[in-house]
Amino acid sequence: MSTQNFRVNELIKVAEVRLIGPQNENIGVVPIQKALQIAREAELDLVEVAPLSEPPVCRVMDFGKFLYERTKKEKEARKAQTKIEIKEIRLRPKTNEHHRGFKTRDARRWLLEGNKVKVTIRFRGREITYPEIALEDLKEIAEELADIATIEQAPNMEGRTMGMVLSPSKPGKKKPSPAPEKKDAAEDKANEVPPGEPQKTAEKA
Repeated sequence: MSTQNFRVNELIKVAEVRLIGPQNENIGVVPIQKALQIAREAELDLVEVAPLSEPPVCRVMDFGKFLYERTKKEKEARKAQTKIEIKEIRLRPKTNEHHRGFKTRDARRWLLEGNKVKVTIRFRGREITYPEIALEDLKEIAEELADIATIEQAPNMEGRTMGMVLSPSKPGKKKPSPAPEKKDAAEDKANEVPPGEPQKTAEKA
């Protein structure tokens, strides 16, 4: 039932209702005026929840809170049903750079939108005898998109095509460059030669 279809309080036009109290207790069949009185005394609303029952079933509740929780559950249910779409770009082995760049830009846009991207390279004729060419193309595309995507499915052959699947990811943080090693101050002091004293050299065997 849509949240707009609930009848509340004085909009419930029946002689009697089966009433469920504010603590979810079954009060039973009562006249509508009695049900409204119970709701008012509890400072809550009388909401018709089963209009097709005989008599209709009503509950004493906070209608505003009920609508909020119901709407929240509906949104969560729709979100759970949302599936990540898998887009696809199709290429040939050693596609010219201009065309491949156009396709790679499409892939980048889809990944930024949160979609997965399948990259496939189709072989024709004797091209299939050189799969390493297609593999190199896929690796280059993965490297171009490495700042926003990770390889979910590594390149593999499927009939006369080779493909891989990329998934969107957040850009990784760069690791800080290691600080230059500092010499131990005590060691440096020990190796210092006092002024006027000749420097010792290693004795020959």
